[in-house]
Formats: sequence, C-alpha cells, structure tokens
Amino acid sequence: MRDKTTDIFENAAVPKAVISNVIPSIVSMIMVLVYNLADTFFIGQTKDAYMVAAVSVATPVFLLFMAVGMLFGIGGTSLISRMLGEGKEESAKKTSSFCFWSGFTIGIIAMVCIWIFVQPICRAIGASSETMEYAAQYLNIVAAGIPFLIVSNSFSNIIRAEGNAKTAMMGMIIGNLMNIVLDPLMILGFGWNVAGAAIATVLGNIFSAGFYIRHLVSRKSMLSVNPKDYRAGNGIAKGVMAIGVPASLNSILLSTSNIIINNMMVNYGDMAVAGLGVAMKVNMIVVMLLVGLGSGIQPLLGYCYGAGNRKRYVDVLKFSLALAFGLSMVMTAICYFGAGGLVKAFLDNPDAYDYGIMFARTYIYSGPVMGILFVFMNAIQATGAAVPSLILSVSRQGVIYLPILFLFRNVFDSPRMLAASQPVTDYLAAILAAVLFTVTYRAHLKKCSIYRA
Repeated sequence: MRDKTTDIFENAAVPKAVISNVIPSIVSMIMVLVYNLADTFFIGQTKDAYMVAAVSVATPVFLLFMAVGMLFGIGGTSLISRMLGEGKEESAKKTSSFCFWSGFTIGIIAMVCIWIFVQPICRAIGASSETMEYAAQYLNIVAAGIPFLIVSNSFSNIIRAEGNAKTAMMGMIIGNLMNIVLDPLMILGFGWNVAGAAIATVLGNIFSAGFYIRHLVSRKSMLSVNPKDYRAGNGIAKGVMAIGVPASLNSILLSTSNIIINNMMVNYGDMAVAGLGVAMKVNMIVVMLLVGLGSGIQPLLGYCYGAGNRKRYVDVLKFSLALAFGLSMVMTAICYFGAGGLVKAFLDNPDAYDYGIMFARTYIYSGPVMGILFVFMNAIQATGAAVPSLILSVSRQGVIYLPILFLFRNVFDSPRMLAASQPVTDYLAAILAAVLFTVTYRAHLKKCSIYRA
C-alpha cells in the first residue's frame, strides 16, 4: 500500500508530481469557493440586502472554526508527510487519530458555547439592530455542524499526506455539492431564508466528514481514527501544534480582522457591509485557487524533506512558483474585468452594488503576488520550521494588516481605503515570505544530504 500511494512522491517527474497533487487540491478549493458563494448568492435572490449583510457578518465566526480544522489539518499533514518520508507509518497512524479526536472534541465544546452566548457574539462581530436576528439565527444552526466542519477541514488536508489527493478532493466535492443542491431548495423553495442556508451548510459538513471517516476506517488508508491509536506524547502533539498553530493563527487573525473591518465599515451603513462581504467573496475566487495550489504541494515537499531529498524539493518549489505566478495573473485579470457581473449576481440594491464593485476591484490588486505568498508559506510549513511559520502567520492578517488598517482609517477615513489596506498588506507579506523562506532554506534544507532526482 505504501509503495502505491507514495510512489508519485518519490519517482514521478516533477511536473507530473506537482500537477497530480495540485489539481485535486485546487478542485477541492473550487468546491469550497462555490459552497461559500452559494449561500450568499441564494440569500441575495431574496432581494433582502440585510440578510446578505447578516451572513457576511457571521462569516468570520465560521472562519474561526475552519481555523481549528486548519490547525490539525496543516499541522497533521506536515508531520505525517515527514513521518511517511522517514518510513514511520505507525507514528503517522497515531498522529492521525490524535488530530481526529482532538478536533472533534473542540468542535463539541465550541458548539455548546455558541448556543449559550450567541447574542453577545453577534454584537461583538458587528451585527446591527437590523441584522442581529438573522445573524443569530444563522449562527445557532451552523453551530450544530462545527464538529463535522473541523473534521472535514482537517482530513481534506491530512488524507493528501498519504498520497490520496483524489480521495481528499472527493470528500470536499461531496460535502459542497450537498450544500449547493440544498441551498436553493431550503432558502428559496421552502422559504427558510437564512435558516435554510445554515441547515444546508450543516448537512454538507456532515456528509463530507462521513466520507472521510469511511475512507479512514477502510483498508485503503494508511492512517487511523481508532481511539486506541490516539497518542499526544512522543512529540505528536508538539509536532502538530508547531506548524498547526501558526497556520491556524493566519485564519484566526483573518477572522478577527474581518470582524474589525466590519465594525469599521458599519459606520458607512449596512449596504457598505453587504458590499464588502460580497467583494471578499469575489476575491476568494483568486485566493482559494492559490491556497489550493499551495496546500497541494505541501505533502510533496514534506515527503521530499523527510526523505532528505533536497534536489527534488528545490525542483518542485521552482516549478510550483512558476505555475503559481501564471495562475495568479490569469485569475487577477478575470476577476478585475469580470467584477461587475460577479457582484451583480449577489447584490440587487444599487448602493450595495456600487460598494461591492469598488471593494472587489480594490481587493484584487493583490492577486499577482498571492500565488507566490502561498507557495512560500507551504514550503516553510513542509519543513516543520515553527518559528518562520509563526512569524508569517501572525504578520499577514495581524502584525502587518491591523496597523495598516487603523492607519488608513485615521488618515483617509474612506471605505475604499479601508479595503485598500488588504492589498498593501499582501505585497508586504509576500516579501516577508520570500525572506523567511530563504532563512528556512539555509537553516533546514542545507542539512539534507541526498541529491537524487
């Protein structure tokens, strides 16, 4: 089984190895993107911009728990791929079980906390008196799916570490298709509006998690979710957290920064908040594709690093950077010139539409460097370099972004410049990522002594 699933990591030509891992990952991200767009699109068909604003306001909470999935998913993938590269299959099983049960338990605790504190949470994330009821209704229902959301997001990454990129892709497709099919039925057909969007989201996550569990308990997987294999010691928890925490911090800070900018934007009215939410969705078209490319190569890079194959690691990285830059440029052009039609699909209110167009074209200015940023980010994570990963994660949406956001608010005091703080941040983050990768390469890759092709 090991030879079959990891042969492409070791022996396939670099372009084939990269493409075969990247395409399923990108397809998975496309499905996540469509799934994220579907809620907003079908809510937009109600012609109620306050509902769109409410879902936009509630999104950062959803992102927060996706970050928990990323903690175990990215951290687990990095550690497991290196373990498999070193031939430590039993340790990989124990790590997989640790990620599953730890994530599921956190999900249960989070679910209960949201049910108890939903009103204060909605106020904290920027819900106005007009959107409070919708936001609370959405979060109350979505909370029921948080344990499955965490499992789904974790194992859509971890399963790629054993060479099963297509299985990881199928789990995302199944869950997201379920959500996409149910959205129009429940939002428009049954007239459940925001509640319908939330129910469809919960069911999609349950189906996705169920698909992964079915694979993990089969003989097709080298990994495990058996409670008997659960281990936190022997460096497992530490190894997962070393990369998982920095990776999840990026999403946590993204959620936090979204809450902050929503609270700032509400000063310009609920239509500005609705426009910003849709612009972020449009920007996700570029971001999610490039996240898919970056996360797709991480198991391959991690395996090369674990096996001590520096030459193959560098060859994979060079090819991936060229691919990422080309894809970045194409998608930036598509989203910039197609912004009008994309925003129109979600917003009917003229004021909200004007804000949406303005914000969408502002956000997309960061498109050309996003691919490079995500490739370097995943290349660093693949080596298990905790400190550079931590620095990069807290910088993009925190240490760099928040000061720029507050500076732009105080200096310019305009909604457009609030949105412009993100592309300015992304260019600075891309430069930082290149510097940190150089430091990581010198500290970690120089130790690799095997130079086979």
